[in-house]
Amino acid sequence: MASREQLDEWVERWLQVNRDAEKAGDWTALADFYAEDATYGWNIGPKEDVMCIGRDEIRRVALGLEMQGLENWVYEYQKVLVDEKQREIVGFWKQIVNKSDGTRDEIYGIGGSWFRLDDQLLIEWQRDFFDFGHVSKMFMKLIESGDLSDGMQKRIERSMAGEKLPGYYPLGESPVVIW
Repeated sequence: MASREQLDEWVERWLQVNRDAEKAGDWTALADFYAEDATYGWNIGPKEDVMCIGRDEIRRVALGLEMQGLENWVYEYQKVLVDEKQREIVGFWKQIVNKSDGTRDEIYGIGGSWFRLDDQLLIEWQRDFFDFGHVSKMFMKLIESGDLSDGMQKRIERSMAGEKLPGYYPLGESPVVIW
């Protein structure tokens, strides 16, 4: 069983790699924290869930494709709770966009990640949660102000054209439970 000290050290490494990823605009290095057969999912509103299965799909989809267009965003962790008995961690973060005029704006509501670690202290599963309504409102605001990144504009265009995005499932049909 992992000690509280080991879990606290894991959290500090995770937070630092996140900060480094935000600076680089590339989150794929986070994949090294996941077990080979890990799952990572989240809900994106009343119609769809996203679920990535396995480290390779997590790297390619969750940390790659899904983060494209968010290179000017940061996810500042506000609070991290650790349960050493279950090896579970919940981190609450804010979604903040650095806008072209040098100002910042944040998505209202609670966002976070819930993890369970395996015996090797690799992420066994992760579930993210955030307020989809406020996320949608922020993207509309960024479109109106001209601050939506080119990468995000392309993602929205693909989605509006009906392109099937990898890892997306109709609500309730994900191969792994979202919770």
